[in-house]
Amino acid sequence: MAADKGLWDAIVIGAGIQGCFTAYHLAKHGKKVLLLEQFFLPHSRGSSHGQSRIIRKAYSEDFYTQMMDECYQIWAQLEQEAGIQLHRQTELLLLGMKENPGLKTIQAVLSRHGIEHQHLSSEELKQRFPNICFTRGEVGLLDKTGGVLYADKALRALQDIIRQQGGTVRDGEKVTEIQPGLLVVVKTTSGSYQAKSLVITAGPWTNRLLQPLGVQLPLQTLRINVCYWREKVPGSYSASQAFPCFLWTDVAPHHIYGLPAGEYPGLVKICYHYGTMVDPEERDCPMAFSGIQDVQILCRVVRKHFPGLTPEPDIMERCMYTNTPDEHFILDRHPKYGNIVIGAGFSGHGFKLAPVVGKILYELSMKLTPSYNLAPFRISRFSGLGKAHL
Repeated sequence: MAADKGLWDAIVIGAGIQGCFTAYHLAKHGKKVLLLEQFFLPHSRGSSHGQSRIIRKAYSEDFYTQMMDECYQIWAQLEQEAGIQLHRQTELLLLGMKENPGLKTIQAVLSRHGIEHQHLSSEELKQRFPNICFTRGEVGLLDKTGGVLYADKALRALQDIIRQQGGTVRDGEKVTEIQPGLLVVVKTTSGSYQAKSLVITAGPWTNRLLQPLGVQLPLQTLRINVCYWREKVPGSYSASQAFPCFLWTDVAPHHIYGLPAGEYPGLVKICYHYGTMVDPEERDCPMAFSGIQDVQILCRVVRKHFPGLTPEPDIMERCMYTNTPDEHFILDRHPKYGNIVIGAGFSGHGFKLAPVVGKILYELSMKLTPSYNLAPFRISRFSGLGKAHL
């Protein structure tokens, strides 16, 4: 194993969207950064692959909506730098029963922050979206900022810019050991590296890296079935026909979300925001019964509410969520080693927020004052973690 004699300002482990944006901010600030990825790029083993993700400002927490303001700016900046389109505005339709407290909270947050939105009554929903069958008493909230991010293009663009800015990306290198200290030593299957700081953005593999460092975070890895449904009339649920992204509560135990037809011609992406607990190394094993149940829930919803779609998925892909108990992120320093920073637990809603997450992780790794209040993201909020875990 070759030892790298150079000293890095920062090493980032994990080249998903969070690690890429962290390395991007480090490289843009002239830092000598090494981004390590255990799989060969591009890959579909984690949480950042696939062609599309929803972007929105609609959240029930003010802090996410505030962060999204800067996220939109950085996404636009990345588009300019890369010279390719990474975002399409489609609006986001949030659906729920009239008395749903979550919808009211989101509307209050959007109003507080002056974000353009529209409340739609049951009648207005029927008129505006005739190709959706709504339940009696259902209302809508339209987040005008909502849209689609082109995920795989964004990852490629970031990796190219990191290299252009002098950063190093090494894929197919699995981390085998982390030695904490004034300088952190990171050993991989191919070499050994030293850095002033380390950032861990390893998704479902986070706890495996942290265990020898005396920390286990309350993270749960879920395998998600990403389903695509065929339009009976091609284009009827497409963005060009003004069909929006949507997020639907009250139709299943967890919410259902969808994106207009685009990435696969004639296919609409509709998914269940939950999945089956899984070991990340065994993600491709045969589907557990609970995974089949998730697809059955989706089939029922599509059959009932989307008459213009075939009610069996045409394509099914897999993704992983790494969830925290409260579904808020972990953005913090290691409790014992101040030069080891952790970004984890993005709970299936982190992609859109990655520009600011990366900025925060860069700031923590460089011991700068964070741009945002990190109280919601501290490890210490999990009071159930005893001394044995920290």
